[in-house]
Amino acid sequence: MIAIWNRLSGIQKTAAQTTAVVLFMGAMGWAAVPLYDLFCRVTGYGGTTNTASAATGVVLDQTMRVRFDASVAREFPWNFRPVERVSEIKIGEVGLAFYEAHNPTDTPIAGTASYNVSPYEAGRFFTKIDCFCFELQVLQPGETVLMPVTYFVDPDIILDRDARGTHTITLSYTFHATEIPADYVAPDPAMTN
Repeated sequence: MIAIWNRLSGIQKTAAQTTAVVLFMGAMGWAAVPLYDLFCRVTGYGGTTNTASAATGVVLDQTMRVRFDASVAREFPWNFRPVERVSEIKIGEVGLAFYEAHNPTDTPIAGTASYNVSPYEAGRFFTKIDCFCFELQVLQPGETVLMPVTYFVDPDIILDRDARGTHTITLSYTFHATEIPADYVAPDPAMTN
């Protein structure tokens, strides 16, 4: 490799370096959304939520207002919205919310949801037990689905200096286009009826 590099002229070296930079930047642009999502999940940055297999079992008398928000990435054709925009639950109580997605096109389309919570201080205390956002979603042409998210607000929120004054938490999802996996098998319509 070094021998090839040494045989290149100055212009060829510049062209090779420029091509390498362009390819690297393109790859980083392509990977930005999944890498940022991974970073936020690992660090809790930007209002990223926690996950758990069950609630703590402690339910307080205090309530929390939870707002639900939905959007889609630019040029992603699904219609996506929360079924209910607001819910009020007791802190520690398990809540269940539904989002509705519709594929108005004539082709199957896959998507994955990124999410966050605001205010950011509350992200550590908003905990999901189960969520459609944990998996790839594929909607068939004209298909409409209800997608659940099961969650609770950790009672430790009232002990946190930065988050204890929170009265409303907003859970936001954005759907992004994803390639349909090569091994994906569409469900048999006869089996779903």
